[in-house]
Amino acid sequence: MCTTACLMFGASHLKPEEVKGKRVIEVGSYDMNGSLRPIVQSWKPAQYIGTDIAPGPGVDVVCDADDLIKKFGKEQFDVVISTEAVEHVRHWRTVISNLKNLCAPGGVIIVTTCMPGHYYHPHPGDFWRYTPEDFKEIFGDCAVEAVESDKRTLGVYVRATKPKRFVEKDLSAFKLISIITGTRVIDVDEATVAAFTKRYRQRQRLRKTLSALERFSASTARKILPGV
Repeated sequence: MCTTACLMFGASHLKPEEVKGKRVIEVGSYDMNGSLRPIVQSWKPAQYIGTDIAPGPGVDVVCDADDLIKKFGKEQFDVVISTEAVEHVRHWRTVISNLKNLCAPGGVIIVTTCMPGHYYHPHPGDFWRYTPEDFKEIFGDCAVEAVESDKRTLGVYVRATKPKRFVEKDLSAFKLISIITGTRVIDVDEATVAAFTKRYRQRQRLRKTLSALERFSASTARKILPGV
């Protein structure tokens, strides 16, 4: 999925000559409400592969983001794109590492995701929030050429180029903002995730019940007092 701001960032920070005749992979490509794919494909890549954890629009290969290197191998793509996906992955370090390692030396990486304050949206999960400063650190082993944020959509975007001599940064001690805990953490254990998910589902059921009661009350009032 991709917001308008995400589309604008991708379209303005990728060049047709960086795509034409090149190999492109999009990670988290299920098209729910927009995609960079039509724009990028108009620049005539030699190959465009969309991957996601489930089949659907824009998905060519079903593959868990944790398993991308096993599936495709290292340095197989000239352009690596991931829009509005890395907040949803449980193991963000593994997935970010895979994005870097999928990319060939000299290739381009485009990533967009959510900043702190963005609402919780578990489709299927929702775990992390990133800041512009986080992206600068996380992609510090690449040439970070653009980092932007959008206050309206609470999105953050990065373009990085993988160096010819790539030495991957150790992020094992890096703390990222968890929407589960509301704090910066190295990781969140499964019990904490399960408890948060249970509370969220309970609140959702309560909202639906209250909404149904409000509709019932309004309908009853209209019957008793016509014109209400």
